[in-house]
Amino acid sequence: MGEITGTLDVAQVVLYVFWIFFAGLIFYLRREDRREGYPLYSEPANAFKDDSGLIFIPPPKVFRLPHGGEVSAPSGKYDDREPHARKVAPWPGAPLEPIGDPMLAGVGPGSFAERQDAPDKMIDGSPRIKPMRAAPGFSLAAREPDPRGMTVVGADGIAAGSVTDAWVDRMEVVIRYLEVELAAKSGDAGTKQHVLLPMNFARVDRRRGIVSVHALMSRHFAMVPKLATAEQVTLLEEDKITAFYGAGTLYADPKRTEAWI
Repeated sequence: MGEITGTLDVAQVVLYVFWIFFAGLIFYLRREDRREGYPLYSEPANAFKDDSGLIFIPPPKVFRLPHGGEVSAPSGKYDDREPHARKVAPWPGAPLEPIGDPMLAGVGPGSFAERQDAPDKMIDGSPRIKPMRAAPGFSLAAREPDPRGMTVVGADGIAAGSVTDAWVDRMEVVIRYLEVELAAKSGDAGTKQHVLLPMNFARVDRRRGIVSVHALMSRHFAMVPKLATAEQVTLLEEDKITAFYGAGTLYADPKRTEAWI
């Protein structure tokens, strides 16, 4: 028998094997990242691209959810909602301009995904996010300002209401939302309205005793999407609420959509 390594460069073979492995890894990862968001939509053709072959799109994989039910990916579903907006130019990829009230158009910073209309859950199946009045054992740190009772002020400097409670993420032990009781308007009677304010959009000023919100004007708080259940927020409601405040960062004041220079 001849010597195998006599005319064979082992280092070069190892390099080629690595190249083949790395190319296969890239191919595998590029297929796996097509489990969501595909097939792609082509604006010029007004149709979905035909990239559903086995080479590009992976076969469906079934995921069993921890609290029952299954989902498959890719699922073959796509977002068929009609956008409340029109393109500002005819070419593909042109920006969208909201139609009607931009705060409610659901486009741009106000867009949201149609997530499951059920609450995010703990391991035991109970809602993950709850108001502190319904979450025994949770309290605010004594060294931190307590926003409850503080006045909520919009970007226009006008009071919109007051904080009545804090909604805590019981898994990560952080405040996710502040519950705001809206100020009653003259002539209004009956039950007062309550809306959620995402903590990321709130600035608690301990010295002044206020919670300032730059994203919205005071009049917009009455338009914040409401909850179907008083002490529970679903994943879909979370997306809609956060999207509304996101829309306010651009559309709450018409001047925000204008050029800075």
